[in-house]
Amino acid sequence: MFQTQTYDVAIVGGGMVGLATAIGLAEADLNVVVIDAGQTQAVTGEPRLRVSAINKASERLLTNLGAWQYIDSARIAPYQKMAVWDKDGLGKIAFDAASISEPSLGAIIENQAISYALAKRTAELANITHLEGQRLERVAFGERESWLTLDNGDNLSAALVVAADGANSWVRSQCQIPLTFWDYGHHAIVATIRTAQPHEDTARQVFLADGPLALLPLYEDNLCSIVWSVSPQEAERLLALSPAEFSKALTAASDGRLGICELVSERQSHPLRMRYARHFARHRLVLAGDAAHTIHPLAGQGVNLGFLDAASIVDTVTNLHEAGKDIGDYANLRALERYRKAEAIEMITAMEGFKRLFAGSNPFKKAFRDLGLNLIDNAAGLKTVFIKQAIGNKLKLPKLCRD
Repeated sequence: MFQTQTYDVAIVGGGMVGLATAIGLAEADLNVVVIDAGQTQAVTGEPRLRVSAINKASERLLTNLGAWQYIDSARIAPYQKMAVWDKDGLGKIAFDAASISEPSLGAIIENQAISYALAKRTAELANITHLEGQRLERVAFGERESWLTLDNGDNLSAALVVAADGANSWVRSQCQIPLTFWDYGHHAIVATIRTAQPHEDTARQVFLADGPLALLPLYEDNLCSIVWSVSPQEAERLLALSPAEFSKALTAASDGRLGICELVSERQSHPLRMRYARHFARHRLVLAGDAAHTIHPLAGQGVNLGFLDAASIVDTVTNLHEAGKDIGDYANLRALERYRKAEAIEMITAMEGFKRLFAGSNPFKKAFRDLGLNLIDNAAGLKTVFIKQAIGNKLKLPKLCRD
């Protein structure tokens, strides 16, 4: 006879959003299991290619969860300034943390370093069972609980399942939740570069006719991570260039703002797609992070949106648990679903608007975006609002994202 382990919440996916959710729920005295197909490892040596721009709300979340202290401080790159400009245009805008009395606007951190810190914090909590290297084979939802079978044959049950298993979510697919999606027509090239001039803790983004190029400061003065969004054809061409030719093209694309750029890593490319699940919640199920939504990386807000999902789930489930209510009943999850869907669609719409506005070299469009950028740059009140939105200091934030 098979023995079934029973939990309050089963989280599928041990990435940044899944582990953050697990820690928050465990700290609220819920019994949590994390089913993690991967293995978390410390980051050493050369910078990893996948990095995130962690805003102040996400930094507060990681701090309040007790994970920030485990991120290797030598690999955190706080940035004090942002510079955005339109190549071959007159539009530009600059942000400065000092103008809003903040020590920084955010920090560029390797995803693996964040995941490792979260995993270290997870290991300290007795009411989290972290099953690494395990895959979910079957999931079924009943009136009062859900049942999960792992690929090793183990059986689990939980009152609520949180699907945080990424953009190609197996859980979402198994539950046949429809997906609204479109291809952005871009591939993102990511790489690490060394620059002749120091980055001066400034995140830079230039809008080119083919797509945006971001130069994100890393933990060494002359080291940056790039995210270069280009058409699939241009991505193929750039990836085929020799390192020297690629470095030359990158220097030209960035207007030489940091002097000569030198490629010091491999290059990776992945297609960019918008995904938006038709349902963020069902009976005994909630989607979180990329399983619920993916957006264009031009403002670097994807992981921050996912962390807001995690904090919001913790808020809702904790309140239900403390009130003695069913944490998996869809009627009790509807308000959470509405809130997260509204935030996601707002971000998706904003990113699509930015992408369309800054795409191409139509002279009327160029004049309009130059005017818009310069208007924001020169209007102090408007600029302050813009900066506060960019760093995640919104009016309505979940508890874990507040001071």
